[in-house]
Amino acid sequence: MKFSIRLNNDLPVQQYIELAQLAEEMGFDQFWVSNDIFLRSCVVILSAIATATKRIEIGSCIINPYTINPAEIAMMAATLDELSNGRFNLGLSSGAADFLEWVGIHPTKPRTDLLEVISVIRRLLAGEQVALEGQFLQWTDKAYMRFEPLRQVPIYIGAMSPKMLQAIGSVGDGGLPLLFPPEHYSNVQPLVAQGAEAAGRDLAEVDLAACIWCSIAEDKQAAEAPLKDKIAYYGHALSPLILEQLGLTLADFEDIEYALMTERNAEKARNLVTDDMLKIGITGTPNDVMPRLEALVEKGVNHLSFGPPLGTDLADAIRLIGREIIPNLRS
Repeated sequence: MKFSIRLNNDLPVQQYIELAQLAEEMGFDQFWVSNDIFLRSCVVILSAIATATKRIEIGSCIINPYTINPAEIAMMAATLDELSNGRFNLGLSSGAADFLEWVGIHPTKPRTDLLEVISVIRRLLAGEQVALEGQFLQWTDKAYMRFEPLRQVPIYIGAMSPKMLQAIGSVGDGGLPLLFPPEHYSNVQPLVAQGAEAAGRDLAEVDLAACIWCSIAEDKQAAEAPLKDKIAYYGHALSPLILEQLGLTLADFEDIEYALMTERNAEKARNLVTDDMLKIGITGTPNDVMPRLEALVEKGVNHLSFGPPLGTDLADAIRLIGREIIPNLRS
């Protein structure tokens, strides 16, 4: 059983160092940092973490090939892996369409582009020259690494749509599917399995992380507030498949998006988040969250990934999970 932490890239760099050191101490296996645009660079954050930790794996969740060229992604992955002594995992996907739209990027075939990029990155890390006339990339035979990477860096695919979930099984070393709500795993796992079967792969070779939003605290009400903030920020970007699982529509998030993005009134946006929306994640005290986590393990989950907001105090949340959740689920 694996356990990981995922954080957004909106905190001071020093705080990530401290939280990663604490996660390592509390028995977590991986520490992931997102790379949402207009926030802090996860590459810089992960570099700082790499030099301040010894055991815990680190990863990007996620890098997209539109705002960062795939050549630079390969460079970054190989260099971070070198810096961390082989502890880096590359979280890669096509990116959220809403966020890409902010900078005028409108992918038409994101899955096809991503599969091409994954193949190219692996070839680069293997030392190949990558002359290519692809759909997305057109490279000459001068495209090759000028240094020798330590290894093939594991590629974890971020996914929400059915076709992208199948891609986890067909080509991914691991997967970072967002489970909104967590019980959505029952729909996600079969799609990943289909991709693996179609590619003639053993699903056991794929590290499929059950990526949930979890906010945990000793006080239930205190735990709910940061999850509401997270839902307010990301709710408008959720896929139709996820919204269907929750019995919600994009229209349900319009007033929230307006309050947060236009009025810039975070408190108003938080107060508009409903109980049904809160089901997107798991929130409450350790005793409150344990039944839903145990149910996921019973469904076959062998990697639980706790994503933001985690709680009002991130360090306290990591300690609570490390002391009261991990030992019970590993036993």
